[in-house]
Amino acid sequence: MQSPNLADLLSSLSSHEDAGRKMAAFKLQSLINDPSFAEHFVLAGGLPLLRSLILESTGNTLAYSLASFARLLEVDQGWEAVDDRVVVELVVCQPLVNILRGAMAILVSIVSRPFHADRSSQVITPDNAGGFQALKPAIAIYPQFLEMLVTRLSSADHALCANALQLINSLMRDAITNDNETEWPKFIKRIQDLGVIKAVYVLMQSSALQDLAHPLLEFQALTKILLRRWRDVPVDLLKPEHRRTIKAVHLSSNPEKPPQQEDRNGASKPKHNPYKWRRLGFTAENPEPDFADMGFLGMMDLSDYVRKHQDEFQRILLEQSVSLEQTRCPLARASLTITAILFEHFEVDRMDLEDSKSYLALESRTNFDKVFKPLLLHWGRLHVAGLHAFLRLWKATGAETDDFPKIVELVRILVESVVGGADRTTGIEEIEKEMASFEYSKLRELQMELLELTYEDVWGPHLRGAKDELRGEGLQFVKEQRIRCLLAGAWFPNGATYSDQETGGPVTESSLLRSGPESYRYIRLSDSRKHLHWGDFDEKEEQTPSTASLPGKIDLSIVSSVASNVTANDRSSIKSDSTLKELPHDKFTTTKITIHGYLPKSRGGRDGHSRTSSKTSSARSGSKESVLLTFQPQSHSAASEWLDGLLMLLDQQPITTETNKLINLISDYGLKVRLLNVRFNDDEGIVEGLDGMDGPQIPSRDGLDEDYYYEI
Repeated sequence: MQSPNLADLLSSLSSHEDAGRKMAAFKLQSLINDPSFAEHFVLAGGLPLLRSLILESTGNTLAYSLASFARLLEVDQGWEAVDDRVVVELVVCQPLVNILRGAMAILVSIVSRPFHADRSSQVITPDNAGGFQALKPAIAIYPQFLEMLVTRLSSADHALCANALQLINSLMRDAITNDNETEWPKFIKRIQDLGVIKAVYVLMQSSALQDLAHPLLEFQALTKILLRRWRDVPVDLLKPEHRRTIKAVHLSSNPEKPPQQEDRNGASKPKHNPYKWRRLGFTAENPEPDFADMGFLGMMDLSDYVRKHQDEFQRILLEQSVSLEQTRCPLARASLTITAILFEHFEVDRMDLEDSKSYLALESRTNFDKVFKPLLLHWGRLHVAGLHAFLRLWKATGAETDDFPKIVELVRILVESVVGGADRTTGIEEIEKEMASFEYSKLRELQMELLELTYEDVWGPHLRGAKDELRGEGLQFVKEQRIRCLLAGAWFPNGATYSDQETGGPVTESSLLRSGPESYRYIRLSDSRKHLHWGDFDEKEEQTPSTASLPGKIDLSIVSSVASNVTANDRSSIKSDSTLKELPHDKFTTTKITIHGYLPKSRGGRDGHSRTSSKTSSARSGSKESVLLTFQPQSHSAASEWLDGLLMLLDQQPITTETNKLINLISDYGLKVRLLNVRFNDDEGIVEGLDGMDGPQIPSRDGLDEDYYYEI
């Protein structure tokens, strides 16, 4: 339904008063967004009025009119009134930011017109052509248009920057899509020469990223499309441009003048050099097959390196000419390899659909560092830095021709580490410096870590299951060993090294300065492993006391907890449900172990420790936890044996470092022994991709004796 304000609006647009026209143009900006209103506006004759306003007005009135016309084009109305020359003239000549915004928005619609969703059924003729072709006549009149457009990317107004970059994106996309193979590279080179790469790189690293996110991300996607297009152009040395490029690389190498030979007619001509292209690092004397993977992109990167580092290029070739052939680094192959590594690192082959998902990620405004890759714009400098790193690693490792794949892997890791680890604000100069100074030893460490992660991914589930099984076996083995220590019994000193047993106080300096032990305590686990027998003696006896001769007896079923300072430095290994209790840890920490429990109600007898209840529940009901026994091993090793032995008897996990190290050592040895039994042709399929292949030859033991050992 027609808006009731439309007639008044049209009347104001045709008014002779500037204030009336300005207000009408201002209101039209918001109203024109409605497709229904836009259609009625055109049918009511508003389009000629708006066009006249653009041609005749200035200042804010012109800015409002341009914005209204741009929005009218967005709803696919008003195309018959478009004047490309006028809009291009405004972009070139107008200094006001608000006017430039509207003018560039109109040009974006014009350039994007062939891809408008609603115009798929409309025939595009030269009179209504869109894309870059529509602007070419106007740009011919104003050749400074592209330069002014790139200059706008440095504007302090973010909206103007966004509009300018959006227009550049539209021109690039149209050129790549619609121009022929020889035209679009010329246009791309032209805008790059004007500094568009540097300007966009600065914007990507700026703090204004949020206002420019979408056009910047589109420019990044277009950069990938460009790289992909160049990669997809096959190198054909029959093409003049390709032949000139590869010839320039050869001439830049400062080749020796070939000897002359006479033809059948007696005229002298250069003799063919059988090592012309292999000298530069190509695989064979026909360089074309080496470009099969990276296409014209690989040739461009090689050519740029040679052109910008010609002296270095000649020096390297001169040095290699006096060295053995197998020690020479193949420069051309190395250059093409760096191109492939960068191509893979930046995921240039990723489809536009996946890039479009990044737009959705920007809505959170927290993914900028993940989505934006400013270093992609410095492809050429990254290629040179990678090639320099390749040459440096080749020399540092003393590599030979057969080692080429190994250096490739090292450089790939270097790129992933340095370039992949850089954040959005890291400058290209920092990247170049880090790649030039990255140590080979650190690179090898990274390589081994990645290799370990790779094996973990492939073998992880199998190894984890084997490790868990072997750790359980190791735990049972150590448990038996620790309990056997308790079954064997041991002497422990009383007196000087103990705290006050009556008060349970800590060890003091005075107690540490006392003379030797006043007595000894002997403790042994019963053969049934259910009772702990102990007794005090004035001195050690040569014969170990029998269990029957020990007066003290503790039923392990009434033991509630074990307290010790042995694990004071290893608290992280203590579980929340452990029966272990820790004593205060200070400079007087000892290896004292205290056993707590619930004594049953006494029915007589001189020693409550020797009387226990048959059932733990009855012993603990209504009883107060008491100290059943204290003793102090004379070394941490002995303390570990007795503390963990007691805990294991109580079905608790061991907690001392010594015991856990022993368990891990046993399980690791067990795993290595099992791995020694893995054969090349096992049916388990551990070695993948080798079906149908003969296994490696098993070494013969002829002439060997048994004087050998395994280093594990």
